Amino acid sequence: MSLPEPCTRGLAGRVVAWQKEAGRHHLPWQHTRDPYRVWLSEIMLQQTQVATVLGYYERFLERFPTVLDLAAASQDEVMPYWAGLGYYARARNLHRCAREVAERWQGRFPGTAAELAGLPGIGRSTACAIAAFCFGERSPIMDGNVKRVFTRYFGIYGPTQKKAVENALWDKAQEVLAQAPADLDMAAYTQGLMDLGSQCCTRSKPTCSLCPLQSDCYAHTRQVQAELPSPKERTRQDERCCHVLILEQDGRLLLEQRPDKGIWGGLQTLPQFDDEQALHAAARRWSNQEPVVLASFQHVFSHFKLHITPWLLEADDPVLAEPAARQRWLELDGLRDAALPAPIRKLLDGLYGVGEAQLTLE
Repeated sequence: MSLPEPCTRGLAGRVVAWQKEAGRHHLPWQHTRDPYRVWLSEIMLQQTQVATVLGYYERFLERFPTVLDLAAASQDEVMPYWAGLGYYARARNLHRCAREVAERWQGRFPGTAAELAGLPGIGRSTACAIAAFCFGERSPIMDGNVKRVFTRYFGIYGPTQKKAVENALWDKAQEVLAQAPADLDMAAYTQGLMDLGSQCCTRSKPTCSLCPLQSDCYAHTRQVQAELPSPKERTRQDERCCHVLILEQDGRLLLEQRPDKGIWGGLQTLPQFDDEQALHAAARRWSNQEPVVLASFQHVFSHFKLHITPWLLEADDPVLAEPAARQRWLELDGLRDAALPAPIRKLLDGLYGVGEAQLTLE
């Protein structure tokens, strides 16, 4: 007996019907057609789970309720509201984009995916999502959830990072919409694809029995769910080392703002050095004592592991040197609200009990 073949006709309607009955309806950005709020949620949700984003989203909007409020703020004002979310280039591009919307578009987001994709930090899928949710444009999205649903449903093999595979997925997404009825609820369809990937078509142990597409899904009918999406080509993860200086002086710590590019871009952190000799040379500017080494630990980024060795030192009184251009002294009770990277905050909390940031869930 031949197996059923996946079909684009009617797929969108099945997704919409399922979303309205079984999809998610409690997320705060689902109850608005404000492009600013939808855009913010889309950027925050890149590489970040919904449960983590929820608190950040509410607090960010409380501080920056409109795109003009965000545009009027400085980057230093924005970064504490992103600290802990990771991938900090997103926050910098968010700020740049807000300023461009304010200056070039008079504070109103453009209404098409093509125009939205020309803004800083907005890629094709994000632009299409905003256009679909806020303006009803028949534009498909292609985030991680949708890639998983479509590779399984249509039986598309190959790493989704490969250009040919990605193009094949976009072609199928366009074909689905071309076959959909003219009155398709684009918001429900777009949300439904995301919800299917999050609730049913999960990475491991997908619950195919709950999926509206199971009857003719390539992966389900052939029982190859574990093979799709095809795994990434494995590469050896790079490992790096650094040393950080915890410099105390009269209830204050010396912090240093990271460059915009690179890890922890734009955040406040401890002075960082590539090797022990460089750290000791810097320490001699502040004290006649030797710094004390503490237990090393590691932090895992998406593409490498960073081994961090902290050193503790009390600056002489009076202080021998002045802070450098990107450095400043901060009172210990101000650390709670500082834009610190998560591993540095954890380190300082263990030493001083500064607690979690008011803007951080972790």
